[in-house]
Amino acid sequence: MAVFKRGTIWWYKFIFAGKLVRESTKSTSKTVAKKAEERRRRELETGFNGLEDTRGERIRSLKEVAAAYLEDYKLRHKSFKFAQYAVANVTRHLGELLVVDVTDTTIKAYQTARLKETAAPKTINDEVGFLLRLMGEAGELIRVLMRRRKTLKLVVRKRVGKAYGPEEKTALLEAARTARSPAIYPALMLALNAGLRDAEIRGLQWERMDLAKAMLIVGDSKTEAGEGRTIPLNSSLLEAMVEYAKWYTDRFGIIQPNWYVFPFGKPRPQDPTRPIVTLKTSWRNARKRAGVTGRWHDNRHTLITDLCESGAGDETIRDIAGHVSKQMLRHYSHIRTEAKRNALEAIVPKRSNQSKAASTVPAKEGVFGDSQVVGTKTDTLDRLN
Repeated sequence: MAVFKRGTIWWYKFIFAGKLVRESTKSTSKTVAKKAEERRRRELETGFNGLEDTRGERIRSLKEVAAAYLEDYKLRHKSFKFAQYAVANVTRHLGELLVVDVTDTTIKAYQTARLKETAAPKTINDEVGFLLRLMGEAGELIRVLMRRRKTLKLVVRKRVGKAYGPEEKTALLEAARTARSPAIYPALMLALNAGLRDAEIRGLQWERMDLAKAMLIVGDSKTEAGEGRTIPLNSSLLEAMVEYAKWYTDRFGIIQPNWYVFPFGKPRPQDPTRPIVTLKTSWRNARKRAGVTGRWHDNRHTLITDLCESGAGDETIRDIAGHVSKQMLRHYSHIRTEAKRNALEAIVPKRSNQSKAASTVPAKEGVFGDSQVVGTKTDTLDRLN
């Protein structure tokens, strides 16, 4: 045993599985310190031997394991930035802990700490997901335990997307067309008429846009179902892209297949070999001028809603949008009230003039057993209300 004193507090240190363990007992008693060391050794031995295939991982610090996890993650996934952000928050709070020391109590404390930092519940849930995955089998055991106790995920307030109405769409497009940015109008047309995501638009190259055939092929996408999907350009979108291609040619002289449709450069595009970084500023300005509230992603919601209202089949919509499940389709489609009203009204049987006239004749016995009740639709509604 190795206990030593720092000021008035006793510490212990020992080597375990090739690692130096040095921790404070937070006690002024040497006897307590010795017992704390014994208990700590037993905890490490129990954790070390609990999972035979991951013994070495269990005794590493969370920071070490996280670094290795991110290195592997970057090689296997296209989207790396959020994983990097999430794991950075995890290591900021828990990085010095050994993997064997992380328990469900640790994770609940992490959730609380991040809530105090005003992080969104969904973000925290994602971060905890990364934490449990990078812990390997130990993380899976904690996941099962917390799921059983219903403490694994924080409650997330569902944010319902919106679908822009015809007047809102017109206002947005007019504002975009007169904007300083040459990219915002064609980009908005791609979102509203082809359902492309923000990243799909920014990463679009001319080799994937065939104006002669009025087609485009989506490149890198958020989902496997989204990559490589072929989308026809309707007449409005084709007109917008032809007009934009003329501006592009005037700006850069030619159009190379591997150049980006929306080039890098602010306030004016300068380098077509690099993609535009963001559409946020020009979108915010256009939205403000149009007097419309909503997110860029709501343009995609709008297209899917319009397709649903037009009577397009689920398979066609999924093929355009790049979704693979009906659940996701339901999430994105927001059938407007007027469309629902029209659909319900369409099933009402068409009554003849004779039956309409008969419906206005006072009934001998009303629906409530009152001989004075008049059998008109208005009177009936009044009585029901």
